Amino acid sequence: MTDPVTTSATAPVVPFDLIAKAAETWRDRIGPSGAMEAVTNIMRVQQIMQASVDDSLKAHNLTFARYEALVLLSFSSRASLPMRLMGERLQLHPTSITNIVDRLEADGLARRLPHPSDRRTTLVALTDEGRTRLAEATASVTATHFGVIGLDEPEMLQLSALLTKVRKAAGDF
Repeated sequence: MTDPVTTSATAPVVPFDLIAKAAETWRDRIGPSGAMEAVTNIMRVQQIMQASVDDSLKAHNLTFARYEALVLLSFSSRASLPMRLMGERLQLHPTSITNIVDRLEADGLARRLPHPSDRRTTLVALTDEGRTRLAEATASVTATHFGVIGLDEPEMLQLSALLTKVRKAAGDF
């Protein structure tokens, strides 16, 4: 897991909470520190969780973006999705989706198909190898709870509800 010198996100371990210290200094010199402390904690937790997920997926030769694309394809009722819709659902630029699909296709995990009724649309479908790799990768990331450590299930749901509230207020949906 974690050695005594570094965390999973490769930052040196210190004997005190750097973020709490920064918040205290902020309060003393600038004013209320709640927002600064919250965002700094979120950014640091994101680094820790990203490192955990990356470590879990590395053994499966996947990045989180490619993993998300495989999950999205697996959720499709028709076992395929238009590339445009993939981009919308994953909130990615069309160029990014093209790159992700290129890599999945090169690895034999997905394939491009012509749309049966719209020649302008390209569908992306999961291959059998893609389904297998997805199942193996999912077992790996779920075994580590996607890097969310130190919280029980009700706390994870509460955290998710709070973060969803922030996203909604920001106009994310």
